[in-house]
Amino acid sequence: MSRSRQPPLVTGISPNEGIPWTKVTIRGENLGTGPTDLIGLTICGHNCLLTAEWMSASKIVCRVGQAKNDKGDIIVTTKSGGRGTSTVSFKLLKPEKIGILDQSAVWVDEMNYYDMRTDRNKGIPPLSLRPANPLGIEIEKSKFSQKDLEMLFHGMSADFTSENFSAAWYLIENHSNTSFEQLKMAVTNLKRQANKKSEGSLAYVKGGLSTFFEAQDALSAIHQKLEADGTEKVEGSMTQKLENVLNRASNTADTLFQEVLGRKDKADSTRNALNVLQRFKFLFNLPLNIERNIQKGDYDVVINDYEKAKSLFGKTEVQVFKKYYAEVETRIEALRELLLDKLLETPSTLHDQKRYIRYLSDLHASGDPAWQCIGAQHKWILQLMHSCKEGYVKDLKGNPGLHSPMLDLDNDTRPSVLGHLSQTASLKRGSSFQSGRDDTWRYKTPHRVAFVEKLTKLVLSQLPNFWKLWISYVNGSLFSETAEKSGQIERSKNVRQRQNDFKKMIQEVMHSLVKLTRGALLPLSIRDGEAKQYGGWEVKCELSGQWLAHAIQTVRLTHESLTALEIPNDLLQTIQDLILDLRVRCVMATLQHTAEEIKRLAEKEDWIVDNEGLTSLPCQFEQCIVCSLQSLKGVLECKPGEASVFQQPKTQEEVCQLSINIMQVFIYCLEQLSTKPDADIDTTHLSVDVSSPDLFGSIHEDFSLTSEQRLLIVLSNCCYLERHTFLNIAEHFEKHNFQGIEKITQVSMASLKELDQRLFENYIELKADPIVGSLEPGIYAGYFDWKDCLPPTAKETEVQTKHCLQPSRSIWLTNWDFCLCLLTLFKSVRNYLKEALVNIIAVHAEVFTISKELVPRVLSKVIEAVSEELSRLMQCVSSFSKNGALQARLEICALRDTVAVYLTPESKSSFKQALEALPQLSSGADKKLLEELLNKFKSSMHLQLTCFQAASSTMMKT
Repeated sequence: MSRSRQPPLVTGISPNEGIPWTKVTIRGENLGTGPTDLIGLTICGHNCLLTAEWMSASKIVCRVGQAKNDKGDIIVTTKSGGRGTSTVSFKLLKPEKIGILDQSAVWVDEMNYYDMRTDRNKGIPPLSLRPANPLGIEIEKSKFSQKDLEMLFHGMSADFTSENFSAAWYLIENHSNTSFEQLKMAVTNLKRQANKKSEGSLAYVKGGLSTFFEAQDALSAIHQKLEADGTEKVEGSMTQKLENVLNRASNTADTLFQEVLGRKDKADSTRNALNVLQRFKFLFNLPLNIERNIQKGDYDVVINDYEKAKSLFGKTEVQVFKKYYAEVETRIEALRELLLDKLLETPSTLHDQKRYIRYLSDLHASGDPAWQCIGAQHKWILQLMHSCKEGYVKDLKGNPGLHSPMLDLDNDTRPSVLGHLSQTASLKRGSSFQSGRDDTWRYKTPHRVAFVEKLTKLVLSQLPNFWKLWISYVNGSLFSETAEKSGQIERSKNVRQRQNDFKKMIQEVMHSLVKLTRGALLPLSIRDGEAKQYGGWEVKCELSGQWLAHAIQTVRLTHESLTALEIPNDLLQTIQDLILDLRVRCVMATLQHTAEEIKRLAEKEDWIVDNEGLTSLPCQFEQCIVCSLQSLKGVLECKPGEASVFQQPKTQEEVCQLSINIMQVFIYCLEQLSTKPDADIDTTHLSVDVSSPDLFGSIHEDFSLTSEQRLLIVLSNCCYLERHTFLNIAEHFEKHNFQGIEKITQVSMASLKELDQRLFENYIELKADPIVGSLEPGIYAGYFDWKDCLPPTAKETEVQTKHCLQPSRSIWLTNWDFCLCLLTLFKSVRNYLKEALVNIIAVHAEVFTISKELVPRVLSKVIEAVSEELSRLMQCVSSFSKNGALQARLEICALRDTVAVYLTPESKSSFKQALEALPQLSSGADKKLLEELLNKFKSSMHLQLTCFQAASSTMMKT
């Protein structure tokens, strides 16, 4: 059931964002005929009909409700228009917390606020518990949404009274635009407030300075008194005497207990040695344990033991410990070399590389093992790429019969890696892909295409790990926690230094990939100096457009995979340039191949004519171009980041010229077919409308085409090409974004019209010249003289003609019996004119059999030639007798009136000049006789002249 009005359309909302219960104005079209017509209004999925106020058919006012979605459409539903649509959206904001003294445009929900007044502070006003500006600087609210801040500081709060207070949140929310100088002032304010609580600490020191000075003076006096007393009363000082006594006591004790003490020292030394061996057996056994663990591959155990030994004995001065620690270092150095060899060994997995790098990092290996690994992988990838090329080139030279690029793809199925090729190859005319496949399929793939597949597969298998290794090197995940802490500063310096070097490595890999691919697919695009390194294929045949399209798909997939690794676009630009060059070359090759296919269309011409006078050739031509363009659909389509194939003016010009060449090749085929000798025509029958009776009366299967009939068929095809085919092809070109379509169409149309005019003139010359040449001999046959001739009469000759006249769909097909009957019908019109009419009828029949649309164009030209010749003959007569003038006027008028429907301005002018050359009829009797003779001629010849009575709507082409 159709509605009476268009659905509502919302084109504007003001404001376009706000918190719940914001009043908004909705504008649009067909928003209802009145308040009762409005039956639904939703904003962000929330029903706002209760608050809606219908103002007019283009304006509604309402309030936004509590919606679940933070952004959505505005949908208006009316009785008259149904559910509408929206071209704008509304963003629902989360309401911010409003302070006690903050201004608000809406009523604040006080239920959401926490009462901060505790039992301990009941007597304190609430405002004193919440400082408004603790930093003492101006507050500037930020534009960050509350939702984003909550996501950034999950579980935290910007409230001073909250246990989860976040200073960063508070600064972002209140001081996001505050300058650094102001923040320094805020720090000074906070320090000043804190210092107020700690004043008075220096008061304790100020009062005790005199006591310290008095104690120092007392100690100095005692020292001086002791020195004075010892020097005057005792020989030597008191301390010197005491020292001498102690020395004598020591010597006496040594003499008594020397042997016992010697044995004790020896026992203590032995005991200490045993204790050292037992206590430090870890160090003494460590060299042997390192060797055993290395053989078992327990590198983690070795590293842990080494770290422990290094922390205990790395800086020892004990010679025994130094000796054994040196042995440990020797074995650790051997382990470093072993791990470095394993790290640089190729091929290896990314997991093993990271493991070895971490081991070397923990062992504090000299240099930068991670960077050495990256360099080794870079060289390995380049070596693999060039080895792959050398292998395929060698295989091509050893097996030249295999992988030929010119192999037929019609009966071929591709494996999954090439499965998309069936989409393009199936568009080839006459192709049919089998459902089965055999093991010999791989031998049908061109060497160069197989090489590109292998090369890209190789790069995609190696480069991701190479890139991930670099990323791990940059972010430090290659190193252990201890190594990362110890070498973080040094690594950061290395990373900055290595970035340019790694960028050059990636560029070199991309450069080799692109150059090797160009050497295989676009050998002319590489310089002569690089041909040996990247080329060397030595193939004579160019790759077809289908194989190039497949190669383009392979390179595109490679680019997508590399882009997914987040490799910078500037490093992948060379691949984009390669894809563009391949796409351009594919278009060129496909168009060239299409031109070659069209050259062979002439061999497929069967000369079978349909009801419109056309053969299958124009359709085959159009289908061939459509299939070629369809095969280029994926190539011409621009993927993300790709430029158009036609962006370069040079490419546009070349594609335009190739397209024109395709058209001209087909036009040349038509010309060749029109001039083909009769002996070269294979088809021996014509196809006519099966619903029509036999127009010739005797068409047999062995009927052969004449050169005139072939001319007509080609002319009919030319007309169809001009009116339909070329225009359809131009539309297909435009659909596929070809440039210069107007030029292609103009040049093609001009060449086609030139061929059409040339063939048409040839046909007219073949048909009109005999008729024109028979007029003058026919007029003066039997020594006829315009000065002395009998008067024309309307008496009919007694001839039975009904058996020789055969009507069929307003066309008269002639044979010799019919011609003889027609020549003896009347004495009023002489035989030469009857013969001319018979020949014109024969031309009409021949043209009508091939193409009805060509009849006006051909007959009008034939009649122009006949009328021009007749005018010339009449003007050459010196004088006419009365009977001669009547006879000439009768014959001219009879011919003119008979072919009146095919008269052109030129033929009308010729007939007029012919009549003006005759004497005027002086008497009314002569005029009446002339009219009677013409009427009698038209009446009696009505059946024979039916073919000239075309429909009034027929358009003549001159």
